[in-house]
Amino acid sequence: MAVKGLGQLDQDYDGSKLRVGIIHARWNRQIIDALVEGAIKRLQSLGVKEENIVVETVPGSFELPWGTDRFIQKELESGRRLDAVIPIGVLIKGSTMHFEYISDSVTHAIMGLSSKHNRPVIFGLLTCLTEEQALARAGIDEGKTMHNHGEDWGAAAVEMAVKFNEN
Repeated sequence: MAVKGLGQLDQDYDGSKLRVGIIHARWNRQIIDALVEGAIKRLQSLGVKEENIVVETVPGSFELPWGTDRFIQKELESGRRLDAVIPIGVLIKGSTMHFEYISDSVTHAIMGLSSKHNRPVIFGLLTCLTEEQALARAGIDEGKTMHNHGEDWGAAAVEMAVKFNEN
């Protein structure tokens, strides 16, 4: 199974002045934890300070859009700005249509948040057909070095915030 990532960034990005939010679902905890860890690792490698990475949780992936919206709002109301937000969730296909409905709904809702809040909201939702696919995309595979998509989401957050935010 080929699992590729973002690839080389187009330039060096300095995230040292950024404040980035990560909001994640708690379902599929092993996979989520690895993705969050990968995102944080990459954010820090691009200069985002540990104290400027804010992590919040919601019960599941269906709650990510509303949770992300409120997360951004609450930070603004308290006088703090998130320069980018990474909602992280995992959906694994089961034997009913539930997967299709949730995947489609969450995808469209997250997509609209960037425009609503005028800041990057990175699409950190894995939609996988099997648990093995999700584990591979989280960089978890027995003894093998796999690619962690959380790292891509961290890099995308910094790139988009540095390139396009009005700070």
